[in-house]
Amino acid sequence: MPLSGSVRRSAILLASAWLSLSAHPAEAQRAPLAGLDAYVERSMRDWQVPGLALAVVRHDSVIYARGYGVRELGQPGAVDAHTLFAIASTTKAFTAAALGMLVDEGKVRWDDPVSRHLPWFMVQDPYVTRELTVRDLLTHRAGVARSDNLWLAGPFDRTEVLRRARHLASTSGFRAGYGYHNIMFMAAGEVAGAASGMTWDDFVAQRIFRPLGMTRTTTHTAIAAADGNVAAPHVKVDGRVLASTLRDYDNIGGAGAIFSSVHDMAQWLRMQLAGGSYGGQTILQAATLKEMRTPQVVVRLDSIAERLFPDTHFQAYGLGWLLQDYHGYRMVHHSGWLNWTRTQVTMVPDRRLGVVVIANLNDSNLQLALSLRILDALLGLAPTDWSAEYLALARRSDERAAAQAKETEAARVANTTPSLAPAAYVGTYTNQVYGDVTVVLENERLVLRYAPPDYVGDLEHWHYDTFRAVWRRAGFGRDFVTFTLDARARVAELRLDGFGTFTRVVPEAGSPAR
Repeated sequence: MPLSGSVRRSAILLASAWLSLSAHPAEAQRAPLAGLDAYVERSMRDWQVPGLALAVVRHDSVIYARGYGVRELGQPGAVDAHTLFAIASTTKAFTAAALGMLVDEGKVRWDDPVSRHLPWFMVQDPYVTRELTVRDLLTHRAGVARSDNLWLAGPFDRTEVLRRARHLASTSGFRAGYGYHNIMFMAAGEVAGAASGMTWDDFVAQRIFRPLGMTRTTTHTAIAAADGNVAAPHVKVDGRVLASTLRDYDNIGGAGAIFSSVHDMAQWLRMQLAGGSYGGQTILQAATLKEMRTPQVVVRLDSIAERLFPDTHFQAYGLGWLLQDYHGYRMVHHSGWLNWTRTQVTMVPDRRLGVVVIANLNDSNLQLALSLRILDALLGLAPTDWSAEYLALARRSDERAAAQAKETEAARVANTTPSLAPAAYVGTYTNQVYGDVTVVLENERLVLRYAPPDYVGDLEHWHYDTFRAVWRRAGFGRDFVTFTLDARARVAELRLDGFGTFTRVVPEAGSPAR
């Protein structure tokens, strides 16, 4: 989905970035969670979430693990603790752990230059390219343009995404602060692959999934999509929830490519809460795990977070984890969003508590609310209806988005026409980062095509030489496209929201038109 379609959730996500099965869990451990099922089911109705799964780890026991609702709206398949979901950016902690294992073995140092392992990887600024370290990749402090649509929408594999990173300009200053960056984490995954002599995918499968018994977990969309127990993604369009199909985002690699179940993720939490050990085997050295949970870069609390969490005094990013205090406890957590699925993984290591919640709806914050609800109960804190709190935030966000849409509509200049006939806009336009987009005529109407079949949009005239691209895939929304004419009244450029400016390709004399 284009980034512009998700901007309206950014404030909520920043505020909320906080965040069968086990054999006969002790009733004493489960007791604080009495009534949880009813709360989950009621909250799912409020949020219109089709399916959700959660697991809770206390000490070395999985005390709660189950699914709710259905894998796909309108279909009978129920979600259970073994249902696969895209866990998105909670993959980042796995990549940091993979590098931590290589640190333990002396094959990588946190402060190695990236060029030592990936000599071909570069960004636009030669100084940043030379000084960029593995630690920089894992802490979101590279200070270069984020450009998520390069992997999210682009037709590029992992290697090509990283090759195009050489065009990413500096934006906020190298190591000047926190700037979330998926492409840097993709590079971190490739460092792990290069240093280990295998791919990132094979390394995490052999060194993490296998020893932890995460038998259903995979980094390959095709494997997940072919599984008989995988959650379909769902998107809300004009208030209506629609089922969709999994899109292949394998190119995101170490930043977010993993599919897992809450049963498998509970084993990951058990290892984390046991100081790096699992089943008598050391997966990570305790000192390495401690370094991953040590603040590396400050993350500012915004006004919403300050209101919701008045007892929180700091927020920081470690290596693949967000860190903060919560009612005097140290909290380690990460959220994830990909393939219209939302994930939240949260731990309180000092109390050996961990929670994972995954929901298969694009704009749900229920996974965040349930994580806090469960931790409050297990920590003995006063109960808060976190679902209601986050739902109120979501509704206010929807109201702001509706108001902004009205303002945009009001600013539209009526009774204008394009400068040129439709055929004059037809052609190929190119961008160093994103490659080519084409504009074609279909039934006398302009259509924009980028990495089809997903990014195909019908161009509706808005005003002057600005059009609105209505993406044909449900949930992708709408984006504005503006054409620029040169001094000879020829179309020279195309600007696409969320991507940038594309220059028209003019065929050389005698060569076929592109």
